[in-house]
Amino acid sequence: MKITFLGTGTSQGVPVITCDCDTCRSDDPKDNRLRTSVLIETEDATFVIDAGPDFRQQMLRAGVGKLDAILLTHEHKDHIAGMDDVRPFNFRSRQPIDVFAEKRVQEAVKREYSYVFAELKYPGIPQMNLHTIDDSIIDVRGLKIIPIRIYHYRLPIYGFRIGDFTYITDANFIPDEEKKKISGTRILVINALHKRKHISHFNLDEALAVIREISPEKAYLTHISHTMGKHSEIQKELPENVFLAYDMLSFDIDLYK
Repeated sequence: MKITFLGTGTSQGVPVITCDCDTCRSDDPKDNRLRTSVLIETEDATFVIDAGPDFRQQMLRAGVGKLDAILLTHEHKDHIAGMDDVRPFNFRSRQPIDVFAEKRVQEAVKREYSYVFAELKYPGIPQMNLHTIDDSIIDVRGLKIIPIRIYHYRLPIYGFRIGDFTYITDANFIPDEEKKKISGTRILVINALHKRKHISHFNLDEALAVIREISPEKAYLTHISHTMGKHSEIQKELPENVFLAYDMLSFDIDLYK
């Protein structure tokens, strides 16, 4: 299984419009972050987790030629705003894209893209098949995915475990029962907004505490704000098995070791 970070930034991305901080003015490409999303590729399936406003650019940059599905963590704009751009995949495959989301998120998608689900459909609109996520295992082209219920302040959202890989973003609380689903993960991706306390996201210390508790072989931090600081500086502060993710970072992992 190949994992590629399509975007590792917050809802505003990095650089932030109007900001002239050192991070936003950095000429290091690792400090240039599109909105958070990840591409997962196996022999049988190619899919993304979340499709925010940079989705088109991310697909072009990563050279994605086929897409089987989109998994949505939640309905915030930086996670669903790019879904109109599934159209080229529809045209190429002549099939709708499978979209996996819980019922509340599906309703948000239907509101945002009402023309997709209208009774009278305009020619050329995106084609999506909605599939409901609950606490049951998800099947994407035979690949088994475990939903993990986490919280984005008071909003219940989902993370996902695929074999020995777990992906969590936009969280600030993981119930103990859900941590059991993460136990044994070899590779953990988790959000770390910045160093200060935040109402709805893990900060750096909180993310590191979760990593110590789960004890994966490696962990990657994502959903990073410009206020975190420069990649080159923050990476020096992290434990040797923890990495500040950056756009287009990729690695391979055996599904089950």
